[in-house]
Amino acid sequence: MRILVIEDDLDILNNITRYLSRRGYILDCAENGAQGLEMARSGEFDLIVLDLMLPRLDGYTLCRRLREHSGRRTPVIMVTARDTLDDRLEGFEAGADDYLVKPFALAELAARVNALLQRSSPQQSAVLQVADLRLDTATLALSRAGQPLKLPPAPLRLLTALMQASPAVVARRKLEELLWSDSPPDSDSLRTHIHQLRHVVDKPYPQPLLRTVHGIGYRLCADG
Repeated sequence: MRILVIEDDLDILNNITRYLSRRGYILDCAENGAQGLEMARSGEFDLIVLDLMLPRLDGYTLCRRLREHSGRRTPVIMVTARDTLDDRLEGFEAGADDYLVKPFALAELAARVNALLQRSSPQQSAVLQVADLRLDTATLALSRAGQPLKLPPAPLRLLTALMQASPAVVARRKLEELLWSDSPPDSDSLRTHIHQLRHVVDKPYPQPLLRTVHGIGYRLCADG
């Protein structure tokens, strides 16, 4: 799942992205309203976490423009220190799906994110599939060509992100953030995990699925 966080307070932004990335989400960030609106319009996001008091374009206006002019129905959680009933009503009238008052516990934000994603995508299968590779995200059962496979937790998280994005390329930076937030180890640990993943998912089979896009990242796909 890909989430856009639009927040100008860098401490809050870093805390949110670090916490959610450790729970398997892929995060993109914007630090002002104009940048956030452009990213929300041009990108494919499953959910947006939106601050209200933003430079260049406030959150209310951003949400209205996203709904009215671009037709985007991406779920939006507004986060703000403004906690009156009128503030909340204005947020919902602007198109927000949920409203969270600062300061808030990151665990509550994660719970709301999860609940909103489940409500907005009730038709989404818990099973991811690329070619003959299948992953049940509920049970974590993994198989290829009907044969069960086992992966350690870190390569499994990488595989989940690659299958969710397939056939798109996932940048190395995004995969590193997924595993280590903003503090990746000095050694090339990502390459080690990718090697483990490739050894289990591809090596025993005639058709490779995991492909390196040199200088950019990795993708999982059946075609060349």
